Amino acid sequence: MAKNSYESGRLDLPFVGISTFGKFPLALDWDNIQADVAILGAPFDMGTQFRSGTRFGPRGVRAASTLFSFGHAGAYDHEDDVTYLEQARIVDIGDADMVHTDTPTSHANIEKGVRAILKAGAIPVVIGGDHSINIPCINAFSDFGPIYIIQIDAHLDFVDERHGVRNGHGNPMCRASEHAHVKGISQFGIRNVSSTAREGYVAARAAGCDILSVRDVRRLGLEAVLARIPEGVPYYLTIDIDGFDPSIAPGTGTPSHGGFLYYEVLELLAGVAAKGPIVGIDLVEVAPPYDPTEITSILAAQLLLNLIGRILHYRTCAA
Repeated sequence: MAKNSYESGRLDLPFVGISTFGKFPLALDWDNIQADVAILGAPFDMGTQFRSGTRFGPRGVRAASTLFSFGHAGAYDHEDDVTYLEQARIVDIGDADMVHTDTPTSHANIEKGVRAILKAGAIPVVIGGDHSINIPCINAFSDFGPIYIIQIDAHLDFVDERHGVRNGHGNPMCRASEHAHVKGISQFGIRNVSSTAREGYVAARAAGCDILSVRDVRRLGLEAVLARIPEGVPYYLTIDIDGFDPSIAPGTGTPSHGGFLYYEVLELLAGVAAKGPIVGIDLVEVAPPYDPTEITSILAAQLLLNLIGRILHYRTCAA
C-alpha cells in the first residue's frame, strides 16, 4: 500500500502553497500534456444575462479543492471499499486566456485548450465560467467524437437566438444539438422558469433530447434513469451548479429551488461512469461573490474529485 506523502517531507497543508486543482501539478506547456485528466479554467462570464461573477469560479473551485489534498495516497471510500485517485495522473493546465468583451476570441481560446488536452489523450475537465463555455468545449470534440451529452441543470439552455445572441449561457444545448458529432442529449434537473420558452422545449424534444425534472428523476429512480441513457457512445458531462438546490449551492447567478442534493448527482454520474467511458466534463456557473461561506465552491470541488476518481476507477476495471 502506498504511503501518505506527508509521512516524509513537507506537510503541505491545504492553506499553504499554490492553489492548483487538488494541488495536482501545474502543467502550463499545452504542447506537452502528460496526464490521464487535465484541468482547464474558463473564467468567462460575458455570456451571463443577469448576475455576473462566474469568472471567479475557476479560482474559487481550485482554492476549495485544496481542502481535499491532505497528501493521502489516493482517496479511500469506506462505503465502496475502493481507494480512488490512487496513482492518478492529473494536471492543472491553468486558464484559457480571456479577452474582455470579445466572446469569439475568448471561446476560441477555451476550445484551443480543450483540443490540446484531447490531442494528448487526456480527459478535459473544464471549470467555468458561465454555461456558454460549454459551446467551445463541444466544438473541440469535432475531431474526437462522437459523444453523448448528459446535462445536470435547472435550466434547459436551448435558446436558439434572442436579439442576435447565439452564444450566451442560454444557448449551449441548442448549439450542441447542431453538431454531427453529438449523438444526443439527456437533460436532468430541469425545473421552474428559465430563459427557454415553450418553443425551446418543443425544439429540444424534436432534436431527440430526453428532459427530466428533479421530480421526474426521483419518481423514476436511479436505475430507471440510467437505463434511459443510450449505450455505445462516449459520454460528455456538463454540470451547471444550479442543478443543485440553492440550500447547498447558493453561490450561483440563477439559483432555482427544488434542486438535486449531493448524493443524487454523485450516484447518477457514478452510474454513468460505470455504464461507459466519460470523455469530458465541464462544471459551470459557480459564482463565489454570492457565496461568503464558500460552500458552493466546496461542493463543486468535492463532486469533481469524487467523479474523476470514479471515472478512472471504472476505466481501469474495463481495461
